[in-house]
Amino acid sequence: MTPTLIPTRFDVLTEHQATVARAYLAKRATERHHLVIYLSGAHAYGFPSPDSDLDLKSVHIAPTSALVGLVPRPGGAEVMVVDDGVEIDYGSNELGEVLRGVLKGNGNYLERLLGDLVLEADEPRLLALRPLVRAALSRRVVRHYGGFATSQLRAAEVAPTAKKVLYVLRTARTGLHLLKTGELVTDLNQLVPIYGPDIADLKARKQTGERTTLTTEELGHWRGELDRAVRDLDAAVATSVLPDEPTGESIAALEDWLRTTRRSLW
Repeated sequence: MTPTLIPTRFDVLTEHQATVARAYLAKRATERHHLVIYLSGAHAYGFPSPDSDLDLKSVHIAPTSALVGLVPRPGGAEVMVVDDGVEIDYGSNELGEVLRGVLKGNGNYLERLLGDLVLEADEPRLLALRPLVRAALSRRVVRHYGGFATSQLRAAEVAPTAKKVLYVLRTARTGLHLLKTGELVTDLNQLVPIYGPDIADLKARKQTGERTTLTTEELGHWRGELDRAVRDLDAAVATSVLPDEPTGESIAALEDWLRTTRRSLW
């Protein structure tokens, strides 16, 4: 078998989860043409617990005929289901919407296209698209990562859990690293050796369950680190290696690729 240039990452799942996921995605593939199916959530962030769901986030390419009528039908989907004991959260967005989001700095879409935990892909097209997406990165990403980190911090204040605290840190550190280096890294385990803090105890708490709560005192212990992470993210904008906005050349390259891709399929 010829090795792929984008390795699929079913290896991060249990054997049963991988079997269920493959069967589920085979059904979804009869409904839409996936450019990429990405395993997001706690698995991508480096702290899954035994009861973590499979957060399957996709980008698909709709038939051109579905996009040019009076009522465009891009064929997106949002489904939550329990399949043979495995909780699956599947979502798919159409390529045009996703690329417009990329230009706005939407981290959810950036992670689907550039993230490591790819389960399935239209490999030639994804390989061609990735450098164009990287070229279109801009400081606009701070709006997504800063906004999400702040919202998770507020949620943690209302109902503290280990998961919410980890989400604040993951989001802030991913955004910080992206602004500083232009490199997208979602795994908090790779980021904390560079930026801190030590999350070993917090990960151990989350391993006991997705909804493991923290006391007010425990949240207080972490609050300073969370505030610092958000401040670090905001401060990195001024010296970021990324441009303020996507360049005209990068926008044109994405549009040319999108038009060519649509013509080549339908």
